Amino acid sequence: MEHVYFFDGNEKRISWSIQNENSIVEQYRDQPEIYLDKVSVEQSKYIALHAGMFWCIGRFIIKNGDTVKVMLDSKLMYERLVGGNARNDSFIEARTGFLKQLIDQRKLTVRYELIEPEKNIATKLLST
Repeated sequence: MEHVYFFDGNEKRISWSIQNENSIVEQYRDQPEIYLDKVSVEQSKYIALHAGMFWCIGRFIIKNGDTVKVMLDSKLMYERLVGGNARNDSFIEARTGFLKQLIDQRKLTVRYELIEPEKNIATKLLST
């Protein structure tokens, strides 16, 4: 099955929205205490990407072998995830490694698409 995955994050909250031909599921979470007001917006987006994908797999929304189109509203994230441009941020590099491991273990086909920030439907969930 193919899914379209939007996500966002800030210093206080993370969110994601996943769509497929059968459903749209939206979720948000407050940042865990260890990250609350301690991570940058960019770092928070990596938390949202990883946590949301993990949640979707755990809820059997994304299944082994599925295709996920990940919508990125950050050019830096796009360059890191598509181009492999390493960041000088060990936190981001660790999240990128966890995400790659998850993708490999579940045999997911992941395609990244760069979008304008105003088209990110997960952003509205940050203020819910």
